[in-house]
Amino acid sequence: MWNTRSIGVLMMIGLATPLLVAQQPAAPAAAAPAMTMTVAGFPDGGQIPVKFSQAAEGVAPGEGTSPAITWGNPPPGTQSFVLNMHDMDVVRNKTTDDQAHWVVWNIPASATGLPEGVPKGSQRPDGSYQISATGPMYRGPGAGANGPHHHYMFELFALDTKLDVQPAADAFDTRTNVMKAMQGHILGKAVYGGLFRRPQ
Repeated sequence: MWNTRSIGVLMMIGLATPLLVAQQPAAPAAAAPAMTMTVAGFPDGGQIPVKFSQAAEGVAPGEGTSPAITWGNPPPGTQSFVLNMHDMDVVRNKTTDDQAHWVVWNIPASATGLPEGVPKGSQRPDGSYQISATGPMYRGPGAGANGPHHHYMFELFALDTKLDVQPAADAFDTRTNVMKAMQGHILGKAVYGGLFRRPQ
């Protein structure tokens, strides 16, 4: 038989149950898909075709044909992209600086890639800028035939702003200025690597 005390205990349990349910942690929100990038012509970590190098037939020293690059899943709020291609095996002037093969900044947020064979020129039709150690152009891989393969890294950054950076006379100064201006504005990053050395 129920007595007054039993009923009181049951009422207290009944009142506490919704509180326990309400305090359960909410399920974590699904993480946004990571930004991705693909460089046409070779797999990530694979051999860069001669076609995109300084060793291609008819290519002037320090120049080359840029590969097509595509990307997806930019983070919300992206206002521009920066592409930094560099040779990680080069030591420049006894510093941590490596070779600047292609720096492209203020790529519009609406862009989903770069076409193969981007023409020379400091400012591109879409308003972005480009530079390399050769000049206002893509500089293809050029590692010597007698040494090890060099590691070429393509880094794509999604920014929450456009950069107020003009090309300087020196590509390395320009790259430094771009990297400094990016600080505090990077929303996401994608990386793609390739190996190259000149054919024997």
